[in-house]
Amino acid sequence: MEWWHAVVLGLVEGITEYLPISSTGHLILTSSLLGLVTPASRESVAAFEIAIQGGAILAVIGLYWNRVLQMLRGLAGRDAAGRRLLGQLAVAFLPAAALGPLLDDPIERHLFHAAPVLAALLAGGLWMIWLDRHHAPGQGSSIESLTWQRALAIGLFQCAAMWPGTSRSMMTIAGGVLLGLRARDAAEFSFLLGVPTLGAACGYKLLKNLVAAQQTGAPNLFEQLGIAPVVLGFAVAALSAAIAVRWLVGFLQRHGLAPFGWYRIALCVVLGALAFAGVVNLDG
Repeated sequence: MEWWHAVVLGLVEGITEYLPISSTGHLILTSSLLGLVTPASRESVAAFEIAIQGGAILAVIGLYWNRVLQMLRGLAGRDAAGRRLLGQLAVAFLPAAALGPLLDDPIERHLFHAAPVLAALLAGGLWMIWLDRHHAPGQGSSIESLTWQRALAIGLFQCAAMWPGTSRSMMTIAGGVLLGLRARDAAEFSFLLGVPTLGAACGYKLLKNLVAAQQTGAPNLFEQLGIAPVVLGFAVAALSAAIAVRWLVGFLQRHGLAPFGWYRIALCVVLGALAFAGVVNLDG
C-alpha cells in the first residue's frame, strides 16, 4: 500500500464514519476503485479499514471529553447523570457485542462486496428521506431524557448496520430520532455509542488478523501493507473525523437527514451504472 492510499482511505474513514452514509461501504468501494483488493490482500485491506477506525474513536473522545469526564465521575459515584448515561451506553452496546462475533465471518464472506453495499446505500437513503418528512430535526427530547428501553432499541437499530453500506451512524441517529430524540441529541448518543462499538470491532478485527497470520504463516496486515500506512491512515482519520463531527451536528439541526439520503441514492445510481457499463470494477 502506498502512502497516498493510506491518506485517501483515512480521509474516507474520517469523513464518513459519523456521517449517515456508511464508512464501511465507502471504504469497500474506495479500496476497489484504487485497485487494492486482490485475492491475496483482501483480508489485510479489510483489517486495515477496521484498524483506522481507531482514529475516528479518538476524535470523538477528544470532542466530547466533558461527557467522558461526566461518565467517569458517574463511575466513581460522583455524578448520577453521568452514571445513567454510561449505563445507557452499555445497554445500547450489548446487542452488537453479542451478535458481532457470531456474524462477523458470514457477513465478511457474503456481504463485503459491491452489490450488497450499493443495495444498502439505496435502501438507507430512501428510509432517511421518509423519516425526515415525518420527524422535524429540531423536535424531540434531549439526551438527558433517554430511557433504558429507548437506549436498548437504539442498540438494536445499530445491529442492522452490520450489513456494510447501511451505516452505523444512520441507524443510530435515525433510530434515535424515530424514538423521540432531537436530531443533535440522537447524533451525540450515536457518537458516544461508537466509542465502545468501534473500539471492540477494531480490537477484534486486529486480533483476528494477527492470530490467523500466526496460525497460517501468512503475513499479517502490518507485514503485508506496512506499519507506516496504518499509522498514517489512523492519524488522517482522527483529524478528518473531528472536523466531520463538528460540522454534522449543526447541519443536522438545520437540514435533517434527507440530504444524506439523496446523496446515498445518487452514489448508488452513479456507481451502479458505471459498474454495469464496465467502466469500473467494484469487486477488485
